[in-house]
Amino acid sequence: MRGLPGKIALVTGGLGDLGYASIVRLVEEGCVVASFDLKADDEEKLSALGVFHQTVNIADESAVKAACAAIQQKLGSVAILVNCAARFIFRGVEATPAEWTDILSVNIIGTTLVTQNIVPQMKTAGGGSIINFSSVSGFVGQANFSTYNATKFALRGLTKCWAQDLAPANIRVNTVCPGYIYTSAFTDSCKKLGLDIDEEDRRASAMHLLGRQGRPPEIGAAVAFLASDDASFMTGSDLVVDGGYLAK
Repeated sequence: MRGLPGKIALVTGGLGDLGYASIVRLVEEGCVVASFDLKADDEEKLSALGVFHQTVNIADESAVKAACAAIQQKLGSVAILVNCAARFIFRGVEATPAEWTDILSVNIIGTTLVTQNIVPQMKTAGGGSIINFSSVSGFVGQANFSTYNATKFALRGLTKCWAQDLAPANIRVNTVCPGYIYTSAFTDSCKKLGLDIDEEDRRASAMHLLGRQGRPPEIGAAVAFLASDDASFMTGSDLVVDGGYLAK
């Protein structure tokens, strides 16, 4: 991808499968990468890539402010922000206020806090690219998924508003919208819901025109494209990477 070597990137949710795949691809493209994640396990795999990783709860305003400042001090100003961190809470109309607070605190408020603290760095760098993770769940209704889908719809809306707010500063804002991706989040959700993983994989695969779920590196490639100069005329857009899910 053009324009990526030497750029400083921050990926939230860097220890999740999609965040990690995004990091791997950005490192391959020559970026200097920092990562936030709430969990600390497996962080050695990020260290092996030369990633500056911090354990951060992005719903904590003071923690986010300190962590973003640490990146600038150690690496320089961030030019690429990948907002991948997410809570996965799947509830319908019965969702409790506590469940709503939990998912909104990360998926919307946390994403906003990180963005607020990184935008000044991007302005210092002369511009940048913000990639928000939405989903096909941000386009359609799904039974018993209202908590999750509401945040993914909201992220698409935030993207379009921020694209207008930040265009004068030469900051592009887009969403990447995966279909069903075979990740640990998928298998963990199956376990939480008491579903058979192999059966759910077959069911999810059948929802896509390509007859399978996606794989994390395919999403990492989309992130790298949106971050790069190859997407220099894209802002306020949704890049759908869904194997034909929405076309069915």
